[in-house]
Amino acid sequence: MPTEILPLLYALVLGYLCGSIPFGLILTRAAGLGDIRAIGSGNIGATNVLRTGNKGLAAGTLVLDALKAVIPVLLARHFWGEDAARVAALGAFLGHCFPVWLGFKGGKGVAVMIGSLLALNWIVGLIFCAVWLLIAFTRKISSLAALTAAATAPIFAYVLGSERLALVVTGIALLLFFQHRENIARLIKGTEPSIGGGRKAA
Repeated sequence: MPTEILPLLYALVLGYLCGSIPFGLILTRAAGLGDIRAIGSGNIGATNVLRTGNKGLAAGTLVLDALKAVIPVLLARHFWGEDAARVAALGAFLGHCFPVWLGFKGGKGVAVMIGSLLALNWIVGLIFCAVWLLIAFTRKISSLAALTAAATAPIFAYVLGSERLALVVTGIALLLFFQHRENIARLIKGTEPSIGGGRKAA
């Protein structure tokens, strides 16, 4: 195997292992709330943790899920360079969405994408957050906000970053869309729940 490939493989594995840590599941169990996978959507991410009614746990899940992308990206950049950092971001996203420890059934990846973008290019990361907040406040649908932010992220990654960054961000965005396929179907039908629990057409 060419030696230049090894750092990328190391970065991919590092990212996957960090990303596969199910903080939502760990925190809810530690708080005595049972298995988060048996609540709401069954997702292990912050949005579903919020359905337990514990905003602190939801916030903690959001921060930790973002950090599990930030840390491997920064480590990979330090040891193996920028290409490895981008691969680590992809690995973290794959680990979160398809953790081997949970039968490859993980979260939808919004927090991990935020962490990845902030670590790879903080300006693009902040724009992602701004787009999410804008759509969330105006349309009151969390999934629509995430999908819109993800759809526009590759454009900003290309304009403010590089072609390679845009390529990786495009890959992550496509995976995020795949993870939100059920939400997309509900958005099309106009039955996707709004922030706060009601239903609102997309």
